[in-house]
Amino acid sequence: MRDVDLSEPVAWLDAHLAAAGIVRTGALTVPRVRPWGSVLTAPTGAGPVWFKIPGPHTRYEVPLYGVLGRVVPAYVPRVLAVDVDRGWLLLAHGGTPLPPDALVAALPRYAELQRALAPHVDALLGAGVPDMRPHRMPDHFDEALAAVARRAESTADRETVARLGALRGTFAQWCARLAGSPVPTSLDHNDLHDRNVLTGPDGRAVFYDWGDSVVAHPFASMLVALDRLPSTTVPAARAAYLGGFADLAPPDRLAADLTLARRVAVPARVLTWERALGPDAGRFARASLETFAGLLSSPR
Repeated sequence: MRDVDLSEPVAWLDAHLAAAGIVRTGALTVPRVRPWGSVLTAPTGAGPVWFKIPGPHTRYEVPLYGVLGRVVPAYVPRVLAVDVDRGWLLLAHGGTPLPPDALVAALPRYAELQRALAPHVDALLGAGVPDMRPHRMPDHFDEALAAVARRAESTADRETVARLGALRGTFAQWCARLAGSPVPTSLDHNDLHDRNVLTGPDGRAVFYDWGDSVVAHPFASMLVALDRLPSTTVPAARAAYLGGFADLAPPDRLAADLTLARRVAVPARVLTWERALGPDAGRFARASLETFAGLLSSPR
């Protein structure tokens, strides 16, 4: 990416900046290249702007931002332009990095975002966001199991795959129970942690980097979020997040659905790795199997 001719992206960027009344003040640079996408940035009179080019299997992030910018504009960075055909996305500066240990305070706002998006599931699916709703997950379990079986290299790996396969019937029961949840389907960020949240200009949380997102039970978002938090913080995080759904069911039901959703979400996370990395996973080659193996332990 660093050696590619950027003249066409720069011309596109400048045209849309001009339309927004923003002037670029420096060169477009490439601070990050990953298998799942590249991020470019340029300084402007209104702060840095971000030009994202998702990988071939995560290009749905571009039309997804069109939905987010229309339905929940205050919860995401300002969308300056999208080019669905070319897979280009231009975002304004969303704010400053979230302070350490501040994710818990941002979770009620994330719940608000999910509640606002719940009536727009058809638009999310229409944008190409993968469908990981509970009733679809038994099939996705099989898909994920086949994917990790292909990556198993050692006897221990193959034993882990066999143990996972034995969970298939139980997993289907979990899915059936979660499908009856009173909490409606919405968008699952699928990689929610403090580095994907900003503090916006108004002091409120702004959520970005939606390239892993799926349509799912909303509580699936807590698979990554709770795992990335210190264990002493998890009870407060669960309470802060579930408070955003307190009008839908009693606390015990919400807590039970949260546990179920985090289990049911595991194959979706596995397939996110597979979708992002493709056959040449490199140093991330074990990520899928290690993620799936989490289903063999009790969630926090």
